[in-house]
Amino acid sequence: MVTMATLKEKLLSSVAKDPTSIPKNKVTIVGVGQVGMACAVSILERGLCDELALVDILEDKLRGELLDLQHGSLFLKTTKIVADKDYSVSANSKLVVVTGGVRQQEGESRLNLVQRNVSVFKFIIPQVVKYSPDATILVVSNPVDIMTYVTWKLSGLPPNKVIGSGTNLDSARFRHMIADKLGLNTTSCHGYVLGEHGDSSVPIWSGVNVAGVTLQSLSPDIGTDKDPEHWKDVHKQVVDSAYEVIKCKGYTNWAIGMSVADLTESILRNLSKVHPVSTLVKGYYGINDEVFLSLPCVLNAQGLVQVVNQKLTDSEVSQLQKSGATLWGVQKDLKDL
Repeated sequence: MVTMATLKEKLLSSVAKDPTSIPKNKVTIVGVGQVGMACAVSILERGLCDELALVDILEDKLRGELLDLQHGSLFLKTTKIVADKDYSVSANSKLVVVTGGVRQQEGESRLNLVQRNVSVFKFIIPQVVKYSPDATILVVSNPVDIMTYVTWKLSGLPPNKVIGSGTNLDSARFRHMIADKLGLNTTSCHGYVLGEHGDSSVPIWSGVNVAGVTLQSLSPDIGTDKDPEHWKDVHKQVVDSAYEVIKCKGYTNWAIGMSVADLTESILRNLSKVHPVSTLVKGYYGINDEVFLSLPCVLNAQGLVQVVNQKLTDSEVSQLQKSGATLWGVQKDLKDL
């Protein structure tokens, strides 16, 4: 009787130790909810990693998602997809994407939500660092800026190795809505939303441009209450967009998944591309507290390697400082960090 092991030996001749045993571009995703799986699918569809690991405490859900992805392996360029509740499955990751955490309960304060998530991250982050000490950690869990700060504190890693997805998606929404209003393709409209990924985010109207032509040079009051075309409403739509999607379908997932894949590509392919992501901003724009906010940052294989010193207006700087103060108001009362 020919066993599978014997058949494999007859079929394949070993000439050297398997060179694929240690992955070169392994990505781990912590959390297999709607956001985690959207990140996984977006990363796989772009062929960015040679191994993908999924980690979650929900074993049945985890196994189901693993099998579903493995069954589509014929259509993917990723050679290996694995999953386990044990973090050893994440070993040797180059990038770890953290999407896990608890949801806000009705009537719950933001501080209490963050404190509950600190308890979750106190288990997750040490395990991630234990098995992949050289990995870059990309935090997606909300409130993302504060959770990126929490991850930095718990990990012991340098700030350049801990990144929050920040306003990369907010900026994509911003560019889409500007392009829609101008009747142009989104890629032809350039601009950033910086600061907090949330209600206190800051639209940088002074830098919004098409082919190098700033919209502010054509309409000096753009983004202000004096603007007759009400461009300020575009930023309000950016802030409200997630709430609108959640109201319609219960959650957001596809756009953030695509955004995370975009960041993943810049890191794993060493692109040195500029993204508005959450980083430690102490010392920038007059901010003196240890808070994480989004600024335009250069991402490559080393993580976050540079921050672009963007020239902002006094009003934009003031709004950034206010954004930082908003986050510090929550962070300063956190315990067990």
